[in-house]
Amino acid sequence: MILYFSATGNCRYVAERLAGEREVLSIVDCMREKRFTFEEETIGVISPTYFWGLPSIVREFLRKADFRTEYLYFVATYGTTPGAIGALADEAVRGRRIDAFYSVRMPDTWTPVFDLFTPEKVERFTKHTESEIDGILQGVRARRTNRQMRPRTPVLLTKLFAGPVYDRRARRTANLHVEESCIGCGLCARNCPVQAIAMQEKRPVWVREKCVICLGCLHRCPKFAIQYGSRTKRHGQYINPNGKVQGRKVKQMEETNEHHDPPHAA
Repeated sequence: MILYFSATGNCRYVAERLAGEREVLSIVDCMREKRFTFEEETIGVISPTYFWGLPSIVREFLRKADFRTEYLYFVATYGTTPGAIGALADEAVRGRRIDAFYSVRMPDTWTPVFDLFTPEKVERFTKHTESEIDGILQGVRARRTNRQMRPRTPVLLTKLFAGPVYDRRARRTANLHVEESCIGCGLCARNCPVQAIAMQEKRPVWVREKCVICLGCLHRCPKFAIQYGSRTKRHGQYINPNGKVQGRKVKQMEETNEHHDPPHAA
């Protein structure tokens, strides 16, 4: 069994590569269904790295989850460093410790900083992705154990600086805005992992003060009409070309949503 959180398909792709015939579950779905007990011989959790740590939704999920397994491993995807995400995940899990930590470098989708405008810029992050996933497969099959994720950042540094920036500033939905090119398709509202977006008069409106700030709304928007701050417009959009999001290929989602009315505001 593998559980994952993915806004742009990176972690879903890793989960599907590692799963084989095993069950793959979305953490978003588990949270909405209030499913927190998992029993399997081997269980993996796949998460992106946000500000050197855990996305808020993954942090909450790990605190609630009951993992009944002989071997629990954690995989982080990252762009520059996984920071202290492994140690923070270990702290969040209740009743046991994580047996092994792995990391995979993939495109960093935090486009307020990182530029993913061209394929060449994306490829900087993906040179060793497949070989790293293959290495994780070998480690999981052998049930290797390790207590450190590499490369890493001191936990104290993350807690004192990166963590507060994420929770107190970056997660504020006031940083997001929608441009006139919006077509009112409602894709952003339907796929927001914490239901922070509602459609009002065929326009997305952020109805919560904070969200996960996964930027899924920005990266999936068929018109690139959602922006975060002033830099994302020139840094481009990114969706993992090999993965799926919410069970359907991204291209199919965009084509489908261009021809359907948006959902009612909830």
